[in-house]
Amino acid sequence: MAAAAAGTGRGPGGSSGDTGTTGTTSRDTRATSRATGTTGTTSRDTRATSRATEAATGPQAGWAEGAGGNWMATHPTLTEMMSLEISDSTQIYAAFVVYLDLLEGRNWYEVKHVGVAELQLVCLHAREKEGEGLQVMVPVPVHVSLSHERIREILEKASLPPDDPNTPLSVTLAIVETDSTTVYYKVTDGFVMPDPPDDTKDVDNKQWRKKRKKLFK
Repeated sequence: MAAAAAGTGRGPGGSSGDTGTTGTTSRDTRATSRATGTTGTTSRDTRATSRATEAATGPQAGWAEGAGGNWMATHPTLTEMMSLEISDSTQIYAAFVVYLDLLEGRNWYEVKHVGVAELQLVCLHAREKEGEGLQVMVPVPVHVSLSHERIREILEKASLPPDDPNTPLSVTLAIVETDSTTVYYKVTDGFVMPDPPDDTKDVDNKQWRKKRKKLFK
């Protein structure tokens, strides 16, 4: 299992399940939302809003306020996330922070939240540019420890089937600090050989490529 740091994000701005239940935002829908000031709601909004408010003022309040403050409790996307069958409100807040970082901070084309009840996680399926494949983001609050077994379980149950059967499963862990700083680590199933140094001789490069090919057979 290999992991590589992908970068550090900035915190969310002031604007902006059951398994199989998703919510999607793209550039077009964000533009509509900004123009009208509203977004669609579901029949479970009352319960979800109550849960979001409770999480923002309960034991998790310190973490939630550091991640953006109580304004988050009324955000429609967070309300949708809270309506999923996920019990850990802190993990849901982390997912919302990553959601904002990708859409507003990094300007990704599309981000949709997916409740994976079996893992008790809200994951994000994100597309950086139009036409590119989806990437699976797994938000994790910084205080949460992940064992090797837990990472294996996430890889097996949260990752999307690759288009190429020879491509190993992968997800990106989004580690969220209490101040909303986010660091991304791509985790891949199996061994991933690093690229050879620039000054390696051609014959060594051939041997290196053979080793890489053998690993993925």
